[in-house]
Amino acid sequence: MLEELEIRNLGPIRHAILAPSQRMTAITGETGAGKSMLLSAIRLISGESAQSGRVSTGADEAWAQGVFRVDEEALPVQSAIEAGVHVEDGELFLSRTVPASGRSRAVLNGHIVPRAVLQDIASQVVVIHGQADQLRIASASRQREFLDMVADNAEITAQYAQVWNELRDLDQRLERLSNQEASMRQQADYLRESIERINRVDPHAGEDDELKAKRSRIENAAEITLGTNKALAALDASQVEAESDEPGASQLIAQAIQALQSIHATGPYDEAVSRLRQMNDELADVVFSLSEQDDIDGDINDLDGINSRIHELGELTRRWGPSLDDVLQWRDRAQFEVEDLDDSPQKLAELSEQREKAFETAVQVAGKLSESRRYAAARLSAAVTKELDSLAMAGARLDIEVVQRTGENALDANGIDDVQFLFTPYPGAGRLPMGKSASGGELSRLMLALELSAADSHADHQDMTFIFDEVDAGVGGKAAVELGKRLARLAQSAQVIVVTHLAQVASWAGSQFVVSKGQEDGDSPVSTTVNQVVGDARVMEIARMLSGAESETSLEHAKELLGSSIVKQSS
Repeated sequence: MLEELEIRNLGPIRHAILAPSQRMTAITGETGAGKSMLLSAIRLISGESAQSGRVSTGADEAWAQGVFRVDEEALPVQSAIEAGVHVEDGELFLSRTVPASGRSRAVLNGHIVPRAVLQDIASQVVVIHGQADQLRIASASRQREFLDMVADNAEITAQYAQVWNELRDLDQRLERLSNQEASMRQQADYLRESIERINRVDPHAGEDDELKAKRSRIENAAEITLGTNKALAALDASQVEAESDEPGASQLIAQAIQALQSIHATGPYDEAVSRLRQMNDELADVVFSLSEQDDIDGDINDLDGINSRIHELGELTRRWGPSLDDVLQWRDRAQFEVEDLDDSPQKLAELSEQREKAFETAVQVAGKLSESRRYAAARLSAAVTKELDSLAMAGARLDIEVVQRTGENALDANGIDDVQFLFTPYPGAGRLPMGKSASGGELSRLMLALELSAADSHADHQDMTFIFDEVDAGVGGKAAVELGKRLARLAQSAQVIVVTHLAQVASWAGSQFVVSKGQEDGDSPVSTTVNQVVGDARVMEIARMLSGAESETSLEHAKELLGSSIVKQSS
């Protein structure tokens, strides 16, 4: 509920602070005093469009802030947290700054936020029922939401939303699979042909690099053989057919070993012999390795076959490479994909069966939701019509129609129903949709009747603030008393703020604020002040509202009216 509203430089209001009652608060004042500016401030902090023309003359900017107290577990607090704003002690500070030129700034608990965040949170804590605001309830979606709130359908609407989302997901998957079936068959054929071609070549990882190395050895066979023979002759002449009788390195080292062993003295010679033997063993390994090379390169006649194989492997890497490893990995993935594509008709049938079951479930839940709505619509229609009779609208009635759609596309995200609020303003008049058949005052009283009936249906209004403007248009006498009485009744379950010019309505309020305008001197601009009136001051304001003057008779009447309202509220 609204704990405090503060305004600076908004129209004629230079500065005002309003701390409304937890129950019912009346805003009164002469016509043209600026009561509409209070509603403008509420609309600003509710995220509505800002108008720089509303900034007070000579001021740089207008500013408004509303402080709302809500339960710490309530939805508005969760919305604030989701927006990245910390909430302490269940207090929400919604403020708006409107510069004389430039863009407005929305702030939530000290954090600048998008205007949409204020709109979202404000919609959960305050409801304005003014002439312009009534048109919102004229939309089919808002009427359905209101009916679901009265019917306490939160649980069943959440259940339906879940099955509807499942149904939509299956529909989308089926559509994708159906649209892709032809292209999937073509894709499967391509994959099978590609896999078959790779398997015909039957490559193994790294084969192309091995063949290129072998080809290089064959193409350079003469040079390799000559160099190898020279190296072998130098290391061990017995390994080659050489004409020279010169010994190789192995023989020379063997001679050195024999020479050192012939020395019959201890010392460093034994170590030298050991090292020379190690050298000879290493040389023997090198000689063996070089002598083997002549046998592994194959004949030069193999070169054509090697080149042909390299070409085959190159065709594969150009298509599915860049390496043979990539080709083999692509083939393995393609085999799995072909299996999935070949299963697509079966998957299509499985999805169709799942979709049929999901549709049946959605129809069942939508039917339960529809039944709840029809029952609530009958109760709400009767209750509202009864209230209208006491709000100076005798013969007026509200009919709420809940019509089930038929056909393949009967279901939508909100069920199977079309909900419509039809208003008959007087006997004999046609039933017309709300917003097309009632004046601003009638709509305000109709909304009051709706809110009263919703409260009587145990709908949760505890943290809500309801603001009524023009609700008393065209009302007087006994009907005005009944109007005030019903506003006070709504205030038993919610906070109510009413802008009124009727004393019979204002007298029911727990607190009253008077909006008045004036100027300090003849040269200063006209400004508007907002002051709470209590005691004698309130009696004088009620007297002014009754007769336009503060005569002894009107003052007595005002005291009597206030006293009567207090007694009736306490009883």
